[in-house]
Formats: sequence, structure tokens, C-alpha cells
Amino acid sequence: MQQSDYHQTVMLNECITGLNIKNNGIYIDATLGRGGHTIGIINKLGEKGRVIAFDQDICAIEYAKKNLDDKRLQIIHSSFTNMKKIVLEQNLIKKIDGVLMDLGVSSPQLDNIERGFSFNKNGPLDMRMDQTKGITAMDWLDKANEKEIADIIYKFGEEKRSRAIAKAIKKYQINKKIETTMQLADIVSSVVKSYSKKHPATRTFQAIRIFINQELTKLSLTLEQIIDLIAPKGRLCITSFHSMEDRIVKQFIKKNSQAKRLPKRLPIIENNNEKILLKNLGRYFPSEEEVKNNKRARSAVLRVAEIC
Repeated sequence: MQQSDYHQTVMLNECITGLNIKNNGIYIDATLGRGGHTIGIINKLGEKGRVIAFDQDICAIEYAKKNLDDKRLQIIHSSFTNMKKIVLEQNLIKKIDGVLMDLGVSSPQLDNIERGFSFNKNGPLDMRMDQTKGITAMDWLDKANEKEIADIIYKFGEEKRSRAIAKAIKKYQINKKIETTMQLADIVSSVVKSYSKKHPATRTFQAIRIFINQELTKLSLTLEQIIDLIAPKGRLCITSFHSMEDRIVKQFIKKNSQAKRLPKRLPIIENNNEKILLKNLGRYFPSEEEVKNNKRARSAVLRVAEIC
């Protein structure tokens, strides 16, 4: 395995436990990556069990086809937003026993300089999860105006210096196009001073990546599909790596696991009561030992829910 293919799966045991895997169950790994979770699920399955694995990253798909040879595994090159469509085509609605989502960027994506995700390595400013489609970060920064850039960096990066960063970007572009990750990182570092261990460009890179890939929008759309796919008592396990992702997951589980509050003194009509769709099984964090061995696990939050 090449260094660029290595990925240390975060909270593997917790995810597998959370899925409560049935011997001959059908499971979806919505974020295949390098297959750590998928292999963990397959190892718990019997001969008739199945895993349907999605990934929009063609590199992950090609790696899986070469290295994950198991008749119980179906590999699909697609965003997880197409999950319901695929499940419907296979006549598996309400037959899925669990869905796992491991959000964010994988180590191979960060470590491959050609992908443009890392501010620590100099490479082309791409940032697309699916390099077969969409606009690159370089092209978007070139076309977007100062206000658009500032708004995106503030909205998706929660960066207080977003206006100053956007101004510096546009000033730099007067004489030269921003084509590499180090160019962008240096521009951000010129106006943002970090007083923690985080690189000054961390929030800016996160924001642009989220925007380019429409990550939060896709997550919200997919969550609304999932309840319709999973069988009763089936599980949903989602690992998030930043607060905005986790907030969306938290609110989704909360909304579907609590009865709707009605105004006081309003007559309660049984037929009007909203059905509770999920049972909240809690949130989990990586152990101190895991964080020590894998620093990329430090911000992970796993939320588990069960279909009622």
C-alpha cells in the first residue's frame, strides 16, 4: 500500500458496534474511502450478507475495485445523495439494516498534493471530491467577487477575518492568479494570526472545500432520504469532524426522535400526533488512546440512531 492510500479508520469499533450488525443483513457504507468501515462490516456478515458502498471520489473507487474483492460487496461511484435512487432500483426500500456515514476528508485525499485539500503541501488548488465534474477551487476564486468569497469563508469556516482574507485574495489576483494551495495559504496567513496549534488557513480551506463540494447541502438532502430506506430496528451511524456537520446530524436526529410540541390548551387528536421515527442512541467520542495514535480523530463525533 502506498502512503497516499493509507487511511486510519476513525472509531471503527464504535461504528461497528453502533450498527448492531445482523449475520445476513444489508448495509450501506455511504463513504467508502479506503474501505476500513466496509471491511469491518463484511467481517461481521454471513455468506448472505451485503454491503453497498458509495463514494464520489474516483480514486477511492479504483482502489476498492483493486483491493476489496468480496462477492458480498457492491461498489458504486456516486455521491451518497443518490442513495435512495440506487436502493429503489434494487428493490431494497425498508430492507436496509444500517447506514454508515464517515464525513469529511480522508487521509489519502489530504496527503495527495494533486487533490489540493492541504495547506501544508504545495499542489494545484482543486479541492473537488469528485474530480470528474464540477468547478475547482482555483477557478471559483478567480471568478467570484470579494463579497462572495468573504461570505463563503464566514458561513462555512466561521472565520472572523473573512472580509480581510477576501480583500487580500482579490488584491493578489490583480497581478497573479492563485493556482496552488501554498499561494492561498500564504495569502491567508498574511492577514490571519493564529494563537493556537491550528494553521491560520485552516478555516478558510475548510470553508472553500465545503462550498466547492456542497457538503452540507448534500448531507441534509441525504439525511432526509435515509429514514425511508432503513428497516425497523435498523441503525444509522454518522461520524462528523466539524461543528457544522455535527449540528445538522444532531438536529436531524432530535427532530425525528421527539414528539412535536403542541401549543398549550390545544385539544390533542390522536390522528394528528406525529409519529416518532428515530430512537436517539447517543453520541460517542474517540478514546484518548485513539486520538494519541491518530490526531485526525481528535474532532470526531459519532451519533447513533435506530429506526422505530
